[in-house]
Amino acid sequence: MKLRFLALAMCAFSFAQAQNVQSAAEAEAAYLKVVTGRAAKIVEKIGLNDTAKFTRVCSIIAFQYRDLNAIHDERNAALATLKKDTVSTDKEAKIKAAENTADAKLYALHCAYVGKLLSELTPEQVEQVKDGMTYGVAPLTYRVHLEMIPTLTEAQKRYMWAALCEAREHAMDAESSEKKHWWFGKYKGRINNYLAKEGYDLKKERVEWGKREAAKKK
Repeated sequence: MKLRFLALAMCAFSFAQAQNVQSAAEAEAAYLKVVTGRAAKIVEKIGLNDTAKFTRVCSIIAFQYRDLNAIHDERNAALATLKKDTVSTDKEAKIKAAENTADAKLYALHCAYVGKLLSELTPEQVEQVKDGMTYGVAPLTYRVHLEMIPTLTEAQKRYMWAALCEAREHAMDAESSEKKHWWFGKYKGRINNYLAKEGYDLKKERVEWGKREAAKKK
Protein backbone atom coordinates (compact mmCIF):
# COMPACT_ATOMS: atom_id res chain seq x y z
CA MET A 1 0.00 0.00 0.00
CA LYS A 2 2.83 2.37 0.88
CA LEU A 3 4.52 1.76 -2.47
CA ARG A 4 1.25 2.31 -4.29
CA PHE A 5 0.65 5.55 -2.41
CA LEU A 6 4.20 6.72 -3.15
CA ALA A 7 3.80 5.86 -6.83
CA LEU A 8 0.51 7.77 -7.03
CA ALA A 9 2.05 10.73 -5.27
CA MET A 10 4.99 10.78 -7.67
CA CYS A 11 2.65 10.53 -10.66
CA ALA A 12 0.58 13.41 -9.33
CA PHE A 13 3.72 15.49 -8.79
CA SER A 14 5.00 14.71 -12.31
CA PHE A 15 1.61 15.60 -13.78
CA ALA A 16 1.56 18.90 -11.89
CA GLN A 17 5.06 19.68 -13.16
CA ALA A 18 4.03 18.85 -16.73
CA GLN A 19 0.99 21.09 -16.38
CA ASN A 20 3.16 23.92 -15.06
CA VAL A 21 5.58 23.52 -17.99
CA GLN A 22 2.69 23.45 -20.44
CA SER A 23 1.04 26.47 -18.82
CA ALA A 24 4.32 28.41 -18.94
CA ALA A 25 4.80 27.50 -22.63
CA GLU A 26 1.22 28.50 -23.42
CA ALA A 27 1.61 31.77 -21.56
CA GLU A 28 4.81 32.62 -23.44
CA ALA A 29 3.20 31.70 -26.78
CA ALA A 30 0.23 33.95 -25.98
CA TYR A 31 2.53 36.80 -24.94
CA LEU A 32 4.65 36.43 -28.09
CA LYS A 33 1.47 36.59 -30.18
CA VAL A 34 0.52 39.86 -28.52
CA VAL A 35 3.94 41.50 -28.89
CA THR A 36 4.32 40.25 -32.47
CA GLY A 37 1.09 42.02 -33.32
CA ARG A 38 2.38 45.13 -31.57
CA ALA A 39 5.65 44.89 -33.50
CA ALA A 40 3.83 44.48 -36.82
CA LYS A 41 1.92 47.73 -36.24
CA ILE A 42 5.22 49.53 -35.65
CA VAL A 43 6.90 48.06 -38.74
CA GLU A 44 3.88 48.71 -40.98
CA LYS A 45 4.40 52.46 -40.49
CA ILE A 46 7.96 52.18 -41.82
CA GLY A 47 6.71 50.97 -45.20
CA LEU A 48 9.06 48.03 -45.87
CA ASN A 49 8.42 46.40 -49.25
CA ASP A 50 10.63 43.37 -48.53
CA THR A 51 8.42 40.71 -46.92
CA ALA A 52 11.36 38.76 -45.53
CA LYS A 53 12.86 41.89 -43.96
CA PHE A 54 9.45 42.86 -42.57
CA THR A 55 9.24 39.49 -40.85
CA ARG A 56 12.79 39.70 -39.50
CA VAL A 57 12.29 43.18 -38.06
CA CYS A 58 8.97 42.17 -36.49
CA SER A 59 10.74 39.24 -34.87
CA ILE A 60 13.55 41.47 -33.53
CA ILE A 61 11.04 43.86 -31.94
CA ALA A 62 8.78 41.12 -30.57
CA PHE A 63 11.67 39.28 -28.92
CA GLN A 64 12.92 42.57 -27.50
CA TYR A 65 9.58 43.02 -25.77
CA ARG A 66 9.78 39.45 -24.50
CA ASP A 67 13.34 39.85 -23.18
CA LEU A 68 12.52 43.17 -21.53
CA ASN A 69 9.54 41.57 -19.84
CA ALA A 70 11.71 38.73 -18.54
CA ILE A 71 14.20 41.15 -16.96
CA HIS A 72 11.45 43.21 -15.35
CA ASP A 73 9.68 40.12 -14.02
CA GLU A 74 12.93 38.78 -12.56
CA ARG A 75 13.71 42.11 -10.89
CA ASN A 76 10.17 42.55 -9.54
CA ALA A 77 10.16 39.05 -8.09
CA ALA A 78 13.52 39.66 -6.40
CA LEU A 79 12.34 43.00 -4.98
CA ALA A 80 9.09 41.50 -3.74
CA THR A 81 11.05 38.81 -1.85
CA LEU A 82 13.48 41.34 -0.42
CA LYS A 83 10.73 43.67 0.77
CA LYS A 84 9.24 40.81 2.79
CA ASP A 85 12.59 40.14 4.42
CA THR A 86 12.41 41.13 8.07
CA VAL A 87 15.72 39.53 9.09
CA SER A 88 18.50 40.98 6.94
CA THR A 89 20.29 44.06 8.20
CA ASP A 90 21.48 45.01 4.70
CA LYS A 91 18.05 44.92 3.08
CA GLU A 92 18.38 48.30 1.34
CA ALA A 93 21.77 47.34 -0.08
CA LYS A 94 20.32 44.11 -1.47
CA ILE A 95 17.41 46.00 -3.05
CA LYS A 96 19.83 48.45 -4.67
CA ALA A 97 21.96 45.55 -5.91
CA ALA A 98 18.91 43.87 -7.49
CA GLU A 99 17.97 47.12 -9.23
CA ASN A 100 21.54 47.65 -10.45
CA THR A 101 21.69 44.11 -11.81
CA ALA A 102 18.47 44.65 -13.74
CA ASP A 103 19.70 48.01 -15.06
CA ALA A 104 22.93 46.40 -16.31
CA LYS A 105 20.95 43.70 -18.12
CA LEU A 106 18.63 46.30 -19.64
CA TYR A 107 21.57 48.36 -20.86
CA ALA A 108 23.24 45.36 -22.52
CA LEU A 109 19.95 44.28 -24.08
CA HIS A 110 19.25 47.81 -25.31
CA CYS A 111 22.63 48.09 -27.06
CA ALA A 112 22.28 44.69 -28.71
CA TYR A 113 18.73 45.52 -29.82
CA VAL A 114 19.68 48.78 -31.52
CA GLY A 115 22.53 46.96 -33.26
CA LYS A 116 20.12 44.34 -34.59
CA LEU A 117 17.77 47.03 -35.87
CA LEU A 118 20.61 48.86 -37.61
CA SER A 119 21.59 45.62 -39.38
CA GLU A 120 18.17 45.66 -41.07
CA LEU A 121 17.08 49.30 -41.19
CA THR A 122 18.40 52.77 -41.92
CA PRO A 123 19.05 55.12 -38.98
CA GLU A 124 15.89 57.02 -39.92
CA GLN A 125 13.84 53.83 -39.84
CA VAL A 126 15.33 52.87 -36.47
CA GLU A 127 14.14 56.26 -35.21
CA GLN A 128 10.64 55.31 -36.37
CA VAL A 129 10.83 52.04 -34.44
CA LYS A 130 11.92 53.90 -31.31
CA ASP A 131 9.01 56.31 -31.69
CA GLY A 132 6.66 53.40 -32.29
CA MET A 133 7.75 51.77 -29.03
CA THR A 134 7.20 55.04 -27.13
CA TYR A 135 3.91 56.26 -28.64
CA GLY A 136 5.59 59.03 -30.64
CA VAL A 137 5.91 61.22 -27.55
CA ALA A 138 9.35 62.62 -28.45
CA PRO A 139 8.52 64.14 -31.87
CA LEU A 140 5.06 65.23 -30.67
CA THR A 141 6.49 67.05 -27.64
CA TYR A 142 9.17 68.66 -29.79
CA ARG A 143 6.65 69.87 -32.36
CA VAL A 144 4.33 71.26 -29.70
CA HIS A 145 7.17 73.23 -28.10
CA LEU A 146 8.18 74.68 -31.47
CA GLU A 147 4.60 75.80 -32.09
CA MET A 148 4.20 77.13 -28.57
CA ILE A 149 7.49 79.07 -28.57
CA PRO A 150 8.30 80.15 -32.15
CA THR A 151 11.23 82.28 -30.94
CA LEU A 152 13.35 79.31 -29.80
CA THR A 153 16.96 79.53 -30.95
CA GLU A 154 18.71 76.66 -32.74
CA ALA A 155 20.76 75.93 -29.62
CA GLN A 156 17.60 75.73 -27.52
CA LYS A 157 15.97 73.42 -30.06
CA ARG A 158 19.02 71.15 -30.01
CA TYR A 159 18.96 70.97 -26.21
CA MET A 160 15.28 70.11 -26.21
CA TRP A 161 15.56 67.42 -28.89
CA ALA A 162 18.61 65.86 -27.20
CA ALA A 163 16.69 65.66 -23.91
CA LEU A 164 13.69 64.06 -25.59
CA CYS A 165 15.90 61.52 -27.37
CA GLU A 166 17.52 60.60 -24.06
CA ALA A 167 14.09 60.19 -22.49
CA ARG A 168 13.04 57.97 -25.40
CA GLU A 169 16.03 55.65 -24.91
CA HIS A 170 14.96 55.11 -21.30
CA ALA A 171 11.27 54.79 -22.18
CA MET A 172 11.99 52.06 -24.74
CA ASP A 173 13.10 49.78 -21.90
CA ALA A 174 10.32 50.68 -19.45
CA GLU A 175 7.96 47.92 -18.34
CA SER A 176 4.65 49.73 -18.84
CA SER A 177 3.03 52.66 -20.60
CA GLU A 178 2.91 54.49 -17.26
CA LYS A 179 6.66 54.07 -16.80
CA LYS A 180 7.31 55.18 -20.39
CA HIS A 181 5.33 58.37 -19.82
CA TRP A 182 7.09 58.82 -16.47
CA TRP A 183 10.44 59.03 -18.24
CA PHE A 184 9.15 61.66 -20.66
CA GLY A 185 7.61 63.58 -17.79
CA LYS A 186 10.97 63.63 -16.02
CA TYR A 187 12.75 65.06 -19.07
CA LYS A 188 9.93 67.50 -19.87
CA GLY A 189 10.56 68.89 -16.40
CA ARG A 190 14.22 69.36 -17.27
CA ILE A 191 13.28 71.09 -20.52
CA ASN A 192 10.87 73.42 -18.73
CA ASN A 193 13.51 74.31 -16.14
CA TYR A 194 16.04 74.97 -18.91
CA LEU A 195 13.65 77.21 -20.86
CA ALA A 196 12.75 79.11 -17.70
CA LYS A 197 16.45 79.79 -17.08
CA GLU A 198 16.68 80.93 -20.70
CA GLY A 199 14.14 83.64 -19.88
CA TYR A 200 10.89 82.13 -21.11
CA ASP A 201 7.67 82.48 -19.12
CA LEU A 202 6.12 79.14 -20.04
CA LYS A 203 2.72 79.96 -18.58
CA LYS A 204 2.57 83.09 -20.70
CA GLU A 205 3.83 81.22 -23.77
CA ARG A 206 1.05 78.62 -23.39
CA VAL A 207 -1.59 81.34 -23.13
CA GLU A 208 -0.31 83.12 -26.24
CA TRP A 209 -0.11 79.82 -28.11
CA GLY A 210 -3.72 79.08 -27.16
CA LYS A 211 -4.77 82.45 -28.57
CA ARG A 212 -2.95 81.78 -31.84
CA GLU A 213 -4.56 78.34 -32.16
CA ALA A 214 -8.01 79.79 -31.48
CA ALA A 215 -7.42 82.46 -34.12
CA LYS A 216 -6.49 79.77 -36.67
CA LYS A 217 -9.76 77.92 -36.07
CA LYS A 218 -11.73 81.12 -36.64
